[in-house]
Amino acid sequence: MADERFSRRAFLRGAAVVGGGVYASLAAPRLARAVSGSDPTDVRTGVAVLGGGVGGLTVAHELAERGFAVTVFEPKALGGKARSIPVPGTGTGGRRDLPGEHGFRFFPGFYKNVPDTMRRIPVAGNANGVFDHLVDARQELLVFDAGQAYVFPTFDERGFTEGMRSLITAVGIAGQVPPNEIEYFVRRMLVFQTSSDARRVGQWEKVPWWDFVNAEHFSREYQRVFGNGLTKDLVAAKGTKASTRTIGLMALAFIYAGMSQASPQVRQQSGYGAADRLLDAPTNEAWIDPWVTGYSARTLDVAGGLVAGVTLVDDAGAQLRVVADHYVGAMPVERARVLFDDAVRAAAPELARLDALEYDYMNGIQFFLNRMPPHPVQGHVAYLESAWSLTSIDQGVFWKADLAATYGDGQLKDILSVDISDFFSPGILYGKAAVDCTPEQIAAECWAQVTQGLNTQGDVELTDDMLIDWFLDPAVVFAPASQATSTEPLLINTAGALANRPDAATTIPNLFLAADYVRCDIDLATMEGANEAGRQAANAILEHSGSTAPHASLGTLWEPPQFDSAKQVDERLYGAGQPNALDAVPSPVPA
Repeated sequence: MADERFSRRAFLRGAAVVGGGVYASLAAPRLARAVSGSDPTDVRTGVAVLGGGVGGLTVAHELAERGFAVTVFEPKALGGKARSIPVPGTGTGGRRDLPGEHGFRFFPGFYKNVPDTMRRIPVAGNANGVFDHLVDARQELLVFDAGQAYVFPTFDERGFTEGMRSLITAVGIAGQVPPNEIEYFVRRMLVFQTSSDARRVGQWEKVPWWDFVNAEHFSREYQRVFGNGLTKDLVAAKGTKASTRTIGLMALAFIYAGMSQASPQVRQQSGYGAADRLLDAPTNEAWIDPWVTGYSARTLDVAGGLVAGVTLVDDAGAQLRVVADHYVGAMPVERARVLFDDAVRAAAPELARLDALEYDYMNGIQFFLNRMPPHPVQGHVAYLESAWSLTSIDQGVFWKADLAATYGDGQLKDILSVDISDFFSPGILYGKAAVDCTPEQIAAECWAQVTQGLNTQGDVELTDDMLIDWFLDPAVVFAPASQATSTEPLLINTAGALANRPDAATTIPNLFLAADYVRCDIDLATMEGANEAGRQAANAILEHSGSTAPHASLGTLWEPPQFDSAKQVDERLYGAGQPNALDAVPSPVPA
């Protein structure tokens, strides 16, 4: 292994030469065989990372900085769901193809691990590396059937409770939720805020969000905005299924990121950035230069309680045998549970619980426009009552490049990137769910729902003559006489799912996990969660190998210390089987 050790900068240079990647060394078969010596194994490496998404690239980055020889195997392109997907054949006259994607990238202020990684990826002319490609959005727009509500982060850092109340009230009023119901929801959020970690894991993790906010007993408006709207747009899950612990943590994180943007004091305490951030170019260009190896994991060989090797296969069926000191499973859960067969599960029984995890569809579509709207929104838009739970971002507002000169055929002036979070509810044009539509019908439905939300109160922001083309995520696969499926679904944190999610270190001493289903602080299937899992895997490998290198840092969510005493009281109450002190209508404490 000593012959293959190299410094961080050498690693980065090698990546640029071999794979064009930013910080991953993707070993092509010919390169790998060159270092395998006389061993019949095709590839021998220190750490074999199976999957080149954000989690896999993170563990590779952290270990390479610490002198480990790392090989990443990725069947598609670096970046996983975060990657850009050029639209084939659309670039003319020396311009690049139109930039498509699985879904737009969103970097909320409470992300700490991804920004730290970005700062350590050098970019010529950028003092802070890739991080300097992040730009702050100035507003967010919430769209309801009754109208629109702009959200500006203007909170008073001296009153966290009032800051929370003001934001929730603004959202509720815009959604025409009755005032008494808005106040009730505020109180439910305060119950969660003052709940101890023990209660959050032991009680709220097992309670669906819908039940926690008592949506069943309130108005239709309350149900649409607070019972389902937030969960569908946030995690593509119905409120009746989503874990209260997950939704509560994310709701608090968004609230405090908003406060951080308005208050230097809160920003300093929390370490948060601007509430809403995005890249100033397509993800591939700004962050991840893709490179395809063509190999995906087929089987893990287990002997004596250890992984003895892994067999990979390419699209043509050619096999590659890999032997390493440490193995990292960095593929998404729907693929991991296939790779972790009976032999693997016998050695690591906790991996069998992956079968209980659920996922849903959340895929994107991009609309390429020949001009910008008259009043483009300066941030993300959530269409909280749209039929398919849409969110969008106007990328032309933030990207630095001259779009017409850089992409397509010279007409491009703007890109509206839309995420679809509900593939199973009927749309407004055809009365069909997205899974029952053709690609053309999905495009028409999304365009209709977005224009319905933005063209209100006499303003016409989008018209059909603006549309040049559209691009639907190719992970949405259509087959004759059957529903569409997504080959890249999103993990859903359903109530009780935490018990089925593994740690980064498995029972098999040399098998580790670096994916968004791993237990982590942010508790949501996101780039941040995958990055955190990659750091956890790197730290576990450092410990297992006896390395004296410093551990990778782990950024965590922040909550105001003003609530610490209330949470300490609640820990005692929970231990005694009593409800939270603010829980006026106590929820049952599961046995």
